[in-house]
Amino acid sequence: MSESRSFDSDRFREVLGHFATGVTVVTAIEEDRPVGFTCQSFTSLSLEPPLVALAPAKSSTSWPRIRQAGFFCVNVLAEHQEALSLTFARSGADKFAMVDWAPGKNGAPRLDGALAYVECRLLLAHDAGDHELVLGAVQDVDSTAGAPLVFYRGRFVRLAPG
Repeated sequence: MSESRSFDSDRFREVLGHFATGVTVVTAIEEDRPVGFTCQSFTSLSLEPPLVALAPAKSSTSWPRIRQAGFFCVNVLAEHQEALSLTFARSGADKFAMVDWAPGKNGAPRLDGALAYVECRLLLAHDAGDHELVLGAVQDVDSTAGAPLVFYRGRFVRLAPG
């Protein structure tokens, strides 16, 4: 049986919006300059060996620079970092102009105030439609107390206190 109607991409996006995600900013150092982008498509993949996966859009201007660097840091944003998330979601401007950060063990920027850090070596980048599927070999991790920045159905939401 063949599918006679076309696929509704808007409906697909709406339905998948029902899956709440944390918000991260992926960073690296490329030619002595920090680079980064906001990424919601991030997940743990394996404990042994420790691996994570992320899916940057092929349209990203920052991802090719991070891929070239060969290492990166996934900064898991805290609930108070909504503005930071929006800054790193934009193309063009100097995203680090007003951002405090320090180099992690692999040199990639750790953004001040982030809830957690996952430093990785780029293991694999695979074509995946309009995105790439990226595997990172985890080199170092760290975290602090706080609540995460959460995105659900096209907007930021707060978790109910436990």
